[in-house]
Amino acid sequence: NILLGEKIPLDVKNGETNEVIIPANRKITKTLLRRLAAVARSIQIDPSPVRIKIMEIVDSFQKKFDELEFERERRVDTLETGTEDDQGTVKNVKVYIATKRKIQVGDKMAGRHGNKGVVAKIVAEEDMPFLPDGTPIQIVLNPLGVPSRMNVGQVLETHLGWACQKLGIKIATPVFDGISEKDVREYLKQAKLPVSGKAILFDGRTGDRLDQEVVVGYIYMMKLNHLVADKIHARAVGPYSLITQQPLGGKAQYGGQRFGEMEVWALEAYGAAYTLQELLTVKSDDVQGRTRIYEQLVKGDNTLTAGIPQSFNVLMKEMQGLCLDIRLGSEGNYNYQISSTAE
Repeated sequence: NILLGEKIPLDVKNGETNEVIIPANRKITKTLLRRLAAVARSIQIDPSPVRIKIMEIVDSFQKKFDELEFERERRVDTLETGTEDDQGTVKNVKVYIATKRKIQVGDKMAGRHGNKGVVAKIVAEEDMPFLPDGTPIQIVLNPLGVPSRMNVGQVLETHLGWACQKLGIKIATPVFDGISEKDVREYLKQAKLPVSGKAILFDGRTGDRLDQEVVVGYIYMMKLNHLVADKIHARAVGPYSLITQQPLGGKAQYGGQRFGEMEVWALEAYGAAYTLQELLTVKSDDVQGRTRIYEQLVKGDNTLTAGIPQSFNVLMKEMQGLCLDIRLGSEGNYNYQISSTAE
């Protein structure tokens, strides 16, 4: 407000462009001050009380301006480099270490047709099935993985891979315009291989010939980053969900194993009623029951007395949220009162 409303006898000009910023004898308004502020650094003011006041104000804010400019530069640098440095860090160094991990039973593998699966067994090379010329098979896939999924591409890739290996050529087929079955058969003929793509195999352990001919060939198989060594996990006592009161899931949460719908069907099929009751109550969300059974086990008594699981209470609350007045009857009275408030 030092210059606001004042008049200057001369034109105030921009020294670089010679443009008039404030005309002579014009009362200084806020608009003119904004124009002046934009080029303030390139304007010289003669020594005067007004100049001294302005310089005092500028100096008091200059330190804050410098700090803000430094912070801006630091943040821009952080965004450009992608590293969030702590205050006082001189240099951030990232070291990437590659490790080779031998494949083992339980590791996940996949081809290029959605044909994923886990390694079921690893045997010695001499125990694998082998061709009549003695060449051992490197990997055996279950044929039941093809019909229901209808990914026949993996079979065609096997045929073509075998033919290409024999002919010593490399082939790349487009995704939606792949090689025809007719051409695959032609390549198999050129390679002097059976047109069916099947071969006679012998059992590696007994040396006996297998009953049926088997599809043999070359395909791409990849090892996925889902290794059993990283996934193996067991829970003794751990955290429970606040809402359902069931154990949490996952290795990171030290969770329990999910006993799903299909697993329940399996126990029902065997008539394992007590095992099922134990899994669905005291081992899961029967809060009073699991405390009680712990006390009984400590005392040497392993009698199961299951209560009402928390999942039932959650269901009741959900129905109450739908404006259904559902309440649990008194102990011993199993006629649960369910009445609708819509009446």
